[in-house]
Amino acid sequence: MEPVAWTNVWEFVVTRVERPETSRRRTASQGALAVRVPRGGKSDRVFAPCAYVASGQLQALPAAPELTLFEDAAQRRLLCYVAAPREVYGERHHVVHDGQGRVIGTVKRIPPKRPFRHTWRIEQPGHPEITGRNEWVSGSLKDVAGRAAERLLHGALDGLLAGSDLSDRGGGPRSLEWRSGAEIVMRSEGSAHVRIRKEWLDRRLAFAFALIGDA
Repeated sequence: MEPVAWTNVWEFVVTRVERPETSRRRTASQGALAVRVPRGGKSDRVFAPCAYVASGQLQALPAAPELTLFEDAAQRRLLCYVAAPREVYGERHHVVHDGQGRVIGTVKRIPPKRPFRHTWRIEQPGHPEITGRNEWVSGSLKDVAGRAAERLLHGALDGLLAGSDLSDRGGGPRSLEWRSGAEIVMRSEGSAHVRIRKEWLDRRLAFAFALIGDA
């Protein structure tokens, strides 16, 4: 499948699936593990690659294969990689480098404050810090109340009261809202499905978060 330009990505998933099952397609097809962009409608959906996760067979990689991306399927043009994490005052810092080894930003995992789970921060030089936290506690009180009302209208009161999204024991993927001040920069469902909202965000930092995983 022909790759698309990573610089123009607004939504992506990390998967091997190229063509998922649909009403018109009974069998899914797979390819290389990659950052992929959803294209088409529900019946003809495809996931076009924009960056390829490094193969474990490659030698002399700058970082772990699962934290290294290439622009091409042949894996000759290095796009970016995430260095081994460093512990800084209880925070876990993941420094992201471009294909030439230059630092382009840092993804930080911030320790949890009970009853909430950990949060995330992205530092991109030249831009204000981005904070990623559970959508239920992101934004103003009015924003939180609005989301709660919408969830109630959709019949999900039981799930909300159970607190799976707010506790450290939450078992499934959670929804994160990434804000810089009052601006929503991106949203993520788990760590594999991301929607970007602001043009200025370096896509490689969003890719890095997805590769690290919301653990």
